[in-house]
Amino acid sequence: ILLHDIGHGPFSHALEQTIVEGISHEDISSLFMDRLNDEFDGRLNMAIDIFKDTYPKKFLHQLVSSQLDMDRMDYLMRDSFFTGVSEGVISFDRIIKMLNIKDDQIVVEEKGIYSIEKFLVARRLMYWQVYLHKTVIAAEQLLAKILERARELALNGEELFATPALSYFLNNNINIKTFIHSKPDLDTFASLDDTDILSAIKVWCGHDDFILSMLCKNLINRNLYRVEISNEAPSAERVNELVLHAMDKYGVNEDEASYFVFTDSITNKAYKVGDGSIKILMKDGSVKDITLASDHSNLEPLAKTVKKYILCYIKGL
Repeated sequence: ILLHDIGHGPFSHALEQTIVEGISHEDISSLFMDRLNDEFDGRLNMAIDIFKDTYPKKFLHQLVSSQLDMDRMDYLMRDSFFTGVSEGVISFDRIIKMLNIKDDQIVVEEKGIYSIEKFLVARRLMYWQVYLHKTVIAAEQLLAKILERARELALNGEELFATPALSYFLNNNINIKTFIHSKPDLDTFASLDDTDILSAIKVWCGHDDFILSMLCKNLINRNLYRVEISNEAPSAERVNELVLHAMDKYGVNEDEASYFVFTDSITNKAYKVGDGSIKILMKDGSVKDITLASDHSNLEPLAKTVKKYILCYIKGL
């Protein structure tokens, strides 16, 4: 449980796929655990089997990765505390006390059903109010665009200030095959942290490339993208109008304008019915999915994926 997210790079999910393309943090976590296992002479065999869901007691993997795993309960409480958003507070201690095993699966005793309902509602609210808040989206998108521009320049031969570790990933096209089989790749990735990124961004504020310099200044000065979130995709006419304004205002071409105006989408699904779903152990010994066991009519909508569209653009367009 403690090792399962060890593969996260700088700024966690915000820069996933930006530094190393085509490989998820779970894959990198697995590589780190295998490396540690070699150093500890196989003493992590059981932990790795649980992580990869090859251990005979299947319920142990559910504690590491499921819709009611320890990570989700931890980050809801921790993020609620540090953001001051009370909606993420859950009765984690009661939920843990209500956990049981039935047919090698984690189940929740029926008397804990209301704590589970609160957990699912809290997760959905935290996504809209914190993780998918428009200011969070604006900052994450800006950070990703900065790294995208930096890599574009570096791969075209432009010299950029960077720590040795960051420079390695800026100047090389690293794919999943080379990363998995390359010890230097993993060692270099392990030395990366937020400081590598932030120190580079502060220096890039003075770079000759107008786009990179402007994006970095905007992040440092917290002049983030304006973000519009809607249920329908923004019209092509509106997007094109903003692109033309950006081209005219900043003297860039259409491809370069994509750093100033772009669209994306976000999804929120608090619960997935089916494989890995939350099971309730009823008093008669039967097991039901939480959506069937609950008398709370609001749980069914939580199992539906809500997709929203975002339009990001530089303020002043």
